[in-house]
Amino acid sequence: MPSLLTASLANGNTRNPFSYASFEQVSRDQATEWLTLSEITNQLNLFQDESQDEYLSSLELATRFAIEDYLGFAIFPVQYRVYYGNTGLFSTAIFLDLPEVSAGKTGVTINSVSYYTNDPNPVVTALPTSAYYYDPTGNRVVVTSIPDTISVNIANPIQVLYTVNANPIGQYPVIKQAGLLLLTHLYNQRSNTTEVRLNTIPFGVDTLLRPYKPLVM
Repeated sequence: MPSLLTASLANGNTRNPFSYASFEQVSRDQATEWLTLSEITNQLNLFQDESQDEYLSSLELATRFAIEDYLGFAIFPVQYRVYYGNTGLFSTAIFLDLPEVSAGKTGVTINSVSYYTNDPNPVVTALPTSAYYYDPTGNRVVVTSIPDTISVNIANPIQVLYTVNANPIGQYPVIKQAGLLLLTHLYNQRSNTTEVRLNTIPFGVDTLLRPYKPLVM
């Protein structure tokens, strides 16, 4: 008798290109300081001037978000929820791809795997942790067995809640220096600077960050 994993593969575990239907960002750290106020005021030469501290804090957050989005990984942990359709492979293993993971390679915490039960009153039910594990080589969750009580009427009844761990590269001096350069630009330019294409300034933000931006294959 074939194993559950073999049975799942035989039933056509497809990745076209990924198995999730949609995902959403659940939480993103907006409180932890990345660039310190001391680093910022030194960069801007605002010594002994505390009148703009609140504004500088908002610029620091915007800068950090922009750096994270450019690099494609989290400087601080970010939590996501992903939705998957009903595979129809009851009592067998299934593979659930995770978005927003492959770029960072810093690890993932699986907070929960759950599913909607059958009608008439669908209820979100969490799977026990023994029923799944995270496969870091494929950036996916392997669920060893899906109950046959999963809803057939809800479009995407399976969901995974997970947290992308912080990437230590975010604390590299070169990355923080890029952040300070970008923050300085935002501070000095309070509106769109131009609609005309300009040449990139040598040794600017892109130059500092580009070696750390993962290649997308």
